[in-house]
Amino acid sequence: MITCFIRYEIDPFRKDDFATYARNWGEAIPRCGADLIGYFGPHEGSATTAFGVYNIESLAAYEAYRARLAVDPLGRENYEFARRERFILKEDRIFLKNVSLPLGKE
Repeated sequence: MITCFIRYEIDPFRKDDFATYARNWGEAIPRCGADLIGYFGPHEGSATTAFGVYNIESLAAYEAYRARLAVDPLGRENYEFARRERFILKEDRIFLKNVSLPLGKE
């Protein structure tokens, strides 16, 4: 299992748009095969940093998941919403493996 962390830099005046975007992924991501941990928007401190976090079996499973997400009606609509409204200024994605699992739980 790997975890995808997406770091977003968002327009601080468009936090509500990002929240809508995040809620849409809350429906589409699990339907397309990833285990969504959640989307996290600014609350205190930085007004421009947000995160999306989900688990997926492997990079191969990730590729299949992305293909399903690209043809999912809500997924397509959400990609278009973000492109059209431009509230995401920057997006970085990294895949990490949990290395602190309790002994024997791998």
